Amino acid sequence: MIIQEFVKEVLLEDIGRGDLFGRVAPKKEATAQVIAKSEGIVAGEPYLEALAQFCNLELYWHKRDGEAFGWGDVILKVMGDAADLLAAERTLLNMLLHASSIATQVQPYIKALEGTNVLLLDTRKTRPMLRNFEKYAVRVGGAVNHRMGLDDALMLKDTHLSLIDDLEAFIERARRKIPFTTKIEIECESVDAAAKAMDVGADIVMCDNMQIAQIREVVLYRNENYPGVLLEASGNITLENIREVALTGVDAISSGSIIHQSRWIDLSMKIVT
Repeated sequence: MIIQEFVKEVLLEDIGRGDLFGRVAPKKEATAQVIAKSEGIVAGEPYLEALAQFCNLELYWHKRDGEAFGWGDVILKVMGDAADLLAAERTLLNMLLHASSIATQVQPYIKALEGTNVLLLDTRKTRPMLRNFEKYAVRVGGAVNHRMGLDDALMLKDTHLSLIDDLEAFIERARRKIPFTTKIEIECESVDAAAKAMDVGADIVMCDNMQIAQIREVVLYRNENYPGVLLEASGNITLENIREVALTGVDAISSGSIIHQSRWIDLSMKIVT
């Protein structure tokens, strides 16, 4: 769903058949400010700009996507017809809060990885119908998207592997069925499974819930035998252990918590004229 379609649906959810205040509101121009009541990272700019177009509002950004803000900072100024402005208020704040909260959640993980050249990835653990929106917020926070869906990479997880009798034959067949540019990733829970995945031609091997010592073994096997294979670590990734995982030599670390564990920051809108 493109941004404009998404924003239209979100706005309709709140306005329904029309904001009742608009029936009796005085016809006048108004200016409001969105003010931070906590610290964080701004995200939501293209979505709010689309909302402003729908509602005939003008936005003046004091903080842009990816910029940090502190308590009391003015994030943006909103100007337009008073009734239109108030009709859009909750939709505007919800999108800004949701996206900025995810971007804010991502930042400490990015800082923990500084100097390692390891990518931080998200997952498909997103809220229904919000995947594009939430993954956009992840990018603003500084991380990289993993798969957007089942159609842009072939990933074989434990549930898939339980149905495959001959993994090598399956991979050979898959290469003839999926697009030429598509990568194949295999989830592995042991060093032996990771070695086999590389042996049968995986492009990416996920070290899932492995101990640090196990991941190091997988990295050593990759470096000595398949230097072109990418390694991803996943499972129980926390701020406390992410740097240690990164220093094993993997290429990327994925974590669903950068989306689903984000806590809403605190923003409010105030009419100033």
